[in-house]
This record gives sequence, structure tokens and C-alpha cells, in this order.
Amino acid sequence: MGIRRFEDKVPQLGDRVFIDRDATVLGEVTLGDDCSVWPKAVIRGDMHHIRIGARVSIQDNAVLHITHDSTFNPGGYGLTIGDDVTIAHQAMLHGCTLGSRVMVGMQAIIMDGAVVEDDVIVAAGSLVGPGKHLESGYLYRGQPAKQARPLTDEEKAFLTYVAGNYVRLKDRYMADGGHE
Repeated sequence: MGIRRFEDKVPQLGDRVFIDRDATVLGEVTLGDDCSVWPKAVIRGDMHHIRIGARVSIQDNAVLHITHDSTFNPGGYGLTIGDDVTIAHQAMLHGCTLGSRVMVGMQAIIMDGAVVEDDVIVAAGSLVGPGKHLESGYLYRGQPAKQARPLTDEEKAFLTYVAGNYVRLKDRYMADGGHE
């Protein structure tokens, strides 16, 4: 597995975490219980912290990073993700905050200081600019991402379903020895 320390910062893993052998998790990163990190995903907490809740799926080629503390970014921005979150293939999260029950679509980008509340879908290919705030209960899409419409009850239920589906899939990989 690609779990690496950086200086005195060592990733902390909850119970039953799956990290694909071709993924990289390094530095000050905390992964909650039942998370999965898929091939070629990179979670790099080298200059600030990354905190990831339970049942979060970080899919293939996703990039999760931070904004360091400097005179240009006083205090910097860590990266925080709630529970039951799905980060789709090739998504990029940089120094932002995501609540729980969020889906970030394929190739979506969420920038420094942005906040995504609970129960949100960010559509594939969307760009959430620095400092933007996405309100709970909506689909956002576009470049820049704009509120498109309220989520349906079915879509809200899907957010928890897809998180659980990835927990079941990572359990199958772990049972098959796919993380060695």
C-alpha cells in the first residue's frame, strides 16, 4: 500500500480501511472507518491536515490536497470531508470542506476555502471556485458551479446508498486480498 509518512506526519487509519496498492496516502491524513481509496488516487497531507470521515470512497485518479499557510493564504486551508461521501473518478479537492452525504462527480474540481454543506451533489465536470458556499439539498453543476435544482428524495437516498455500495465493494476486495 502507498501509505507514507512525511517528516513527523503519519497517516492515521480507522477500522476496515482499504487502500489500493496503487494509491498514495501521505502525511497528516486521517481516514475514518470503512473508507476506500482506489487505484491512482492521491491524498497528500504534507503541508496541512486532511480529515476524512467514515464510509468515504475516493475513486480512481482523484487528487486530494491542501492549501499551505503563507502570507498569501494566512492559516492555509486543510481538507475536511464528512461521512458517507463519494469522490468520483478524477475529481480534485483542494483545501475545501465537504459535509456528509455528498457526491462529487467525475472530474469535478472544488477549490480552496469552498464549503459544501450536507446532502449535495456536485455534477461531473463542475468547478466550485475558491471560497464558494454550496447550500444543503441541491444539485450544483457547471463552470462555475451554480445551484441547478433541489435534490429529490430519491437522490438524497442515493447518496447514502452509493456510499454503502462502496463499503461493500471494498470489503470484497479486502476478502480477496486485493489490497496486498
